[in-house]
Order: sequence, then C-alpha cells, then structure tokens
Amino acid sequence: MTKHADSPPPPVPAEPESMDELRGDCARMAPRWAEAAAGPPPAEHVSPSRIQGVEVPPASAHLLDGMSEYGD
Repeated sequence: MTKHADSPPPPVPAEPESMDELRGDCARMAPRWAEAAAGPPPAEHVSPSRIQGVEVPPASAHLLDGMSEYGD
C-alpha cells in the first residue's frame, strides 16, 4: 500500500503501552530535540526579582498543584 502526502497520519495512542513503545517514541523525537538544542544559547541568569508579567494558564497551574514537591 502506498501512502499519499495528503493521507492523515495513523492514530497515536494517548500514552505508551510499554517501555519499548516509550523508547521508540523518544527515539523518533530525538532529531527534533537536537534541532532545538542547536538554537540560540540560553540567556544569562536573571534575578527572580526582575521576572515580571509571567502568566501561567489555569490548567498548568492545576497540574502543578497536583504534583508533589521535590524530595517528597
């Protein structure tokens, strides 16, 4: 069977079913990570007192509220 450029991609499961599947997913994403790592260098350290105007979407804040603190 030949795939056409306009064919939709196959459905992707919401979460990996196994460690092998997770490793395969990571291996497929690795080239994208390398491209991102080749981007601009990280900014110099910024004092927290200079960080202003950062907004966290409610869904993200709720997700973080449900996470344990580091070292729990």
